[in-house]
Amino acid sequence: MIRLIKRYRKVLLIVAFCTSLIYYYALPKVLFDDPYATVVNDFRGELMSARIASDGQWRFPEIEEIPEKYEKALLLFEDQHFYKHPGVNPVALGRALWQNVSEGKVVSGGSTITMQVIRLARKGKGRSIGEKLIEMTLATRLELRYKKSSILKLYASHAPFGGNTVGLSAASWRYFQRPPEHLSWAESALLAILPNQPSLLFPGRRNERLKAKRDRLLDRLYGEGHMDLTSLDLAKAEPLPDGPSNLPQKADHFLNYISSNGKAGKVTKSTIDGHLQTRVTNVLNAHHQLLKTDGIHNAAVLVLDVKENKVISYNGNVSIAGSEHASYVDVIQAPRSTGSLLKPILYASLLDEGMILPKTLIPDVPTFYSDFAPKNFTRKYDGAVHADMAISRSLNVPAVNMLKQYGYPRFHQKLRGLGMSTLTQPADHYGLAMILGGSDGTLWDMANIYAGMSRTLSDFQANRSSYNTASFDFADYSVKQGEVGKSKDDSMLSASSIWFAFQAMLEVYRPDEDSSWKMYSSSRKVAWKTGTSFGYRDGWAIGVTPEYVVGVWVGNADGEGRPGLTGIKAAAPIMFDVFDLLPETSWFLPPRSELTTAAVDRQSGHLASPYSSEVDTVFIPKVGLRTAASPYHQRVHLTKTGDFRVNAACYPLNDMIAKNWFVLPPKQAFYFRKKNPTYQELPPLLANCADEELSLVVMDMIYPEQDATLYIPIQQDGTKGQLIFEATHRKQDSELHWHLDDTYLGSTNTQHVMGLQPVPGDHVVRVIDSDGNELVRSFKVLSREGDE
Repeated sequence: MIRLIKRYRKVLLIVAFCTSLIYYYALPKVLFDDPYATVVNDFRGELMSARIASDGQWRFPEIEEIPEKYEKALLLFEDQHFYKHPGVNPVALGRALWQNVSEGKVVSGGSTITMQVIRLARKGKGRSIGEKLIEMTLATRLELRYKKSSILKLYASHAPFGGNTVGLSAASWRYFQRPPEHLSWAESALLAILPNQPSLLFPGRRNERLKAKRDRLLDRLYGEGHMDLTSLDLAKAEPLPDGPSNLPQKADHFLNYISSNGKAGKVTKSTIDGHLQTRVTNVLNAHHQLLKTDGIHNAAVLVLDVKENKVISYNGNVSIAGSEHASYVDVIQAPRSTGSLLKPILYASLLDEGMILPKTLIPDVPTFYSDFAPKNFTRKYDGAVHADMAISRSLNVPAVNMLKQYGYPRFHQKLRGLGMSTLTQPADHYGLAMILGGSDGTLWDMANIYAGMSRTLSDFQANRSSYNTASFDFADYSVKQGEVGKSKDDSMLSASSIWFAFQAMLEVYRPDEDSSWKMYSSSRKVAWKTGTSFGYRDGWAIGVTPEYVVGVWVGNADGEGRPGLTGIKAAAPIMFDVFDLLPETSWFLPPRSELTTAAVDRQSGHLASPYSSEVDTVFIPKVGLRTAASPYHQRVHLTKTGDFRVNAACYPLNDMIAKNWFVLPPKQAFYFRKKNPTYQELPPLLANCADEELSLVVMDMIYPEQDATLYIPIQQDGTKGQLIFEATHRKQDSELHWHLDDTYLGSTNTQHVMGLQPVPGDHVVRVIDSDGNELVRSFKVLSREGDE
């Protein structure tokens, strides 16, 4: 025999080597390539939403830990010697053989848990002796590759639990609505026996037989000392589930979002608070019942925890709106017209650059551009308005004037740096309309930008020099749209500019002085801004505190506009209701080190000039010291009675009265005095006195602007209408004479409006007052056919 072995030693070695090689590679590197369900849990680990795997199975990703109760029940039922055998248990195989021979049929397979893992991985193979030998061989190989604990996890993750439920995690949620680690002894015992015959022992069928089998296992657990008698009695008293339940779908839009960001087929433990998510959903549903009566069917809410840098509620739409109203659309990530949401950011940007002070006067008069004519929501004008009040009242024309001063290319770059990812076109594509909703933004970006501003201000107060506008985490991982903690650059905002912006947002105009708004504002300080897009298609509201940001969008996902769909009426009430769900909040302290006191002209909001009559000493950003002194105050000399302006050439010096006077340009003054009855125009010049002191503009054209291009309007009856020109004069009762080219048209008094019907081409209109002052405007009229 020895000589025979020596003779064929090489052959035997080759055979042994080949056998070893086959044995080594017999087990695939990946045992299970099944698709998994996508699962999202809240920060407590509670299931919020799940999407079934692509093969129609509720198969959650592989479990990370085996609960102790389930492990004890499983091993006692399936494989008591699991931690002792090498993958195959000869005693169990012998016992199974004896039972099968005694019964004359197969009643036991004698498989270990390791062998069952192999059978699950090989899918659909028969239960022949040959297959059993393969399972035994591969089981020993599996034991060499994996730890015992890993083999248990493979089994628990892929065992069938009846119907299309696969794996312990899915079974635990579908049958008992809780995670595996919270299963009771009775529940653990039931799930331990269920994979043994999943089709026969399906909950809801043959319950007595199933209960008897569960209770026998509970008796054995008691006998092994795993539970006391009281626990046994309580466990046996637990009823069986009637069948698998539907899984929670509390955050289906959030589930879609994380799936598109690389988390499909995985379990995500998010930062969302499941309890808050449910309560916010209830708020949305309640408001939906009211809004749908006005044809408004969709809404979204995003709640951010600023201090923890987390998303704590994500409601992408109103699920009960139904698919016919596109409830499946995640509006949080959908680009929509931003309305007025960008105005506070522009205000802060101007302050940050030292281009205005918090209360600098901004023109608010009818304004016309070649392709753009902004109007205030009320269609009324103040003439001039303080910058902070322009933000509080969300006035459109002042916002456009502020953007023109700042420069829309510069603001475009600023917004991109702050994280507005939807600005994919060059700045010229948006132009000045950018500030009035001419650019689209997402609720995700808008809420993140305001949260970044809040965090920057809070970090500054905590002596952390972090100008932080990074996108918020929504899970144990994050999709970043900025860099956390990056130092200040041209795209960031200073703490002082943010503080003044939030102060302006505190004073947001409440409609009709409604008492409920007053009650709310007295109970919690919230900087908030609303927005309404053109055509009443989008209503926005964003509220900011040091702790939280709540962002709300309301509208129709298909873009249909509805009368009355405004941010103040539709979105703001939802925002306030959501804030009511949150803990108490604080308010920001002034960033003292970035502020300085300065003498500021009360009327104009500029730094005080030598001619300012009312001066306040107030805090301003330090960079604001570079701004100009008030240009609206002038030193004038009057007669003794104060009725006329005079100068040394026409009036005795000793009789003159010197006075500082607040003077607005004529166009601004025309509207300003309507809202400010105390505003006084300069007295007229005394006869025979030349105006040597002031180069004063006495007239201005309200419409049209210089070098305007106009069409003759067509009336309803098809006839040509008139172009309406309007001028203003410092002396309301002055008489103005109108000329079109070389033709005299007539005169106007008090209301200086003239209707013209010029032919296509270039024209000049001249307006002359009784003192010989002349106002000239050039314009072009186009024919309706478009010929220039």
